[in-house]
Amino acid sequence: MGENGGGSGSSVGVVAVLVIFVIVIVLAFFAYKGGLFSGKKTQVNVNVTVPAPQASPQRPVSSP
Repeated sequence: MGENGGGSGSSVGVVAVLVIFVIVIVLAFFAYKGGLFSGKKTQVNVNVTVPAPQASPQRPVSSP
């Protein structure tokens, strides 16, 4: 039973390191897509123009 004990422990270690590596890669990808590393600034354009008031249409003056 004890002759093969070292092999399984090292394979568990390799799998653990690979899983941690994949998690770090996935987190780095989401951080990059979220703009954490790019330093870009979100700009909001708040240039709101109010239309000029239109003159009300004049009624024709009726003669008496």
